[in-house]
Amino acid sequence: MDSHPSRGPITCTFPWGVPLSNAGISGQAFHHGPQISNVYELDVVTGKGELLTCSQKQNPELFHAVLGGLGQFGIITRARIALEPAPQRVRWIRVLYSNFTAFTHDQEYLISLHGQHSSQKFDYVEGFVIVDEGLINNWRSSFFSPRNPVKIASLGASSGVLYCLEITKNYHESTAETLDQVRSILGVAACLGGPSAQAQNISVYNRSALRGFLGPGSQGRVEAPVQGLWEVPHPWLNLFVPKSRIDDFDKGVFKGILGNKTSGPILIYPMNKNKWDERSSVVVPDEEVFYLVALLRSALDTGEETQKLEYLSNQNREILRFCDEAGINIKQYLPHYTTHEEWVDHFGDKWALFHQRKMEFDPRRILATGQRIFNPSFTSHMA
Repeated sequence: MDSHPSRGPITCTFPWGVPLSNAGISGQAFHHGPQISNVYELDVVTGKGELLTCSQKQNPELFHAVLGGLGQFGIITRARIALEPAPQRVRWIRVLYSNFTAFTHDQEYLISLHGQHSSQKFDYVEGFVIVDEGLINNWRSSFFSPRNPVKIASLGASSGVLYCLEITKNYHESTAETLDQVRSILGVAACLGGPSAQAQNISVYNRSALRGFLGPGSQGRVEAPVQGLWEVPHPWLNLFVPKSRIDDFDKGVFKGILGNKTSGPILIYPMNKNKWDERSSVVVPDEEVFYLVALLRSALDTGEETQKLEYLSNQNREILRFCDEAGINIKQYLPHYTTHEEWVDHFGDKWALFHQRKMEFDPRRILATGQRIFNPSFTSHMA
């Protein structure tokens, strides 16, 4: 659990159980860990109908089982989690790349600074992929005025793919010390990009933290209901990809399978495994650094084949098949499998413990049956 002195507990009720049943990740996970690494206490209704309070010291086995447990062990009704004061201002920097290796090198360098003094590190590190025929102003990027959209091809990306690094630094404008930190951190930012980044690669913004910068991705979420995108299918695919194979993933998926069109944002950013509690139910790649790749597409009824649900679903299956055939040991975030055997393979070395916890807290296997991890006892015996 994060012990940062500025972070204190706050009690929340459902729907916090949703991210806590998965992990809860963002561009701050490299520093603070996922949301499940920042939980003090939970109230849980188990599969046996018991309402239990659990924490690191009280009912710890249930506590760790439920965190990232996909709802298999109990229903979270209350959570006490760590928060910190919202910053007043945010320095928001974007760097555009055409070279994937340079892009990932800079991301990995930035998350390696998480143990440094605040003047030497950023508060948020994230990135996204822009495929050919998309506009630079698509979704939340704003390198150019929306009134003058620019095609990716005009920036000279020979592979047809560009990568955008987003980093932020929180500060309070009334404090001279933090302003000095912002200036110092810009020195770090000046080292980014390298010769492979585009000539107009670095964009810097100062934003109000609450009004101008709710957080990377918030703009897309706010606009989605207005555009009617909540009402359409979302064949999302979220993967944890080991650092050692991220270049292969880029060549096979971003520059291969995806072609030159997409119907939604594609996030990519690295995380530090040492920020994840091994006692939780979540499984991640067995490497010290791994990447989240999130294809957050929407199936749209535009008449274009590449935006239809069937096409995108088949493409997701093709990506998973590519990873399997290439020996890329990915793990799904928000996992979806159709057979018991696939789930056993997903959990790997954690399966025995996962099964043991299931028998202890939900012996009749009545929770989250739609995931097909276990068969409920009132229909058939467990496979």
